[in-house]
Amino acid sequence: MFTIAGATGRVGSAVTRNLLADGAPVRVIVRDEQKGTRWAAAGAQVAVADLSDRSALTAALDGSRGAFVLLPFDVTAEDVRAQERAQVAAIAGAVCDSGVRHVAMLSSIGADLAEGTGPIVGLHHIEEALRGTGATISAIRSSHFQEKVSDLLDAARHEGLYPVLADSADEPIPMVATRDIGRTVADVLQAPPTTSEVVDVTGPVYTERQVAQLLGAALGRDLEVVTVPQSGWVDTLVGTGLPPHVAELLAELAAADQRGLLVPRGDRIVTGPTPLEATLETLVGVPA
Repeated sequence: MFTIAGATGRVGSAVTRNLLADGAPVRVIVRDEQKGTRWAAAGAQVAVADLSDRSALTAALDGSRGAFVLLPFDVTAEDVRAQERAQVAAIAGAVCDSGVRHVAMLSSIGADLAEGTGPIVGLHHIEEALRGTGATISAIRSSHFQEKVSDLLDAARHEGLYPVLADSADEPIPMVATRDIGRTVADVLQAPPTTSEVVDVTGPVYTERQVAQLLGAALGRDLEVVTVPQSGWVDTLVGTGLPPHVAELLAELAAADQRGLLVPRGDRIVTGPTPLEATLETLVGVPA
């Protein structure tokens, strides 16, 4: 049995789909039982647990051959760091209590750094906590998600703008589709390593200007690429409706990226094949 957290999200659902397609037994963890209905119909077991509930997570992981966990970045949390700490403690505690032998976790390039990377700092902490559980850990460190473009759909659709939080829109950036991350996680779970490892998952390389051109083509309009200077990052993010403390964390992440700190440093690299054009075909049909 493979137990999958985050099965209602992009990566977790991709992991679940791949495992079920491979004929593997799957249990999904959801906070709301109703959200597990479609997975139950597909043949998966459903467990109800919150990622901050150690006891419920332990019960969900019980009897698992392997598990997939993640640490959501909740922009609605009043104290993002406090929520992260609670979830890290609960997840790591449940891994210890359940005795699950292998855990794959969604991480990010840059998670080897203990500070200065905004939301990725939480991933550093959960990697470290999980390594202390005695389980074999596969940290799946993703490069930029292709699906991050969904955050810009409103500005692109209605204003013809493609804002970039960087000095240049012409730097090459590896971008991976979440479907490829899901395939990688499913493969790792079914063929676990003998010792803990870090797997960097990357994808095709694009500049932000190329992304804007491809998105514009998918939307049927030209997009103006606007680079936002660092001094305006926080205000720009707050202007999208994000709380100031969340905007500051995301600005810190963008600064780390611009300084070249977010690079693969794992044990091996997997390159996802999905081109951005295929991801955009799906995204442009999703309401902004």
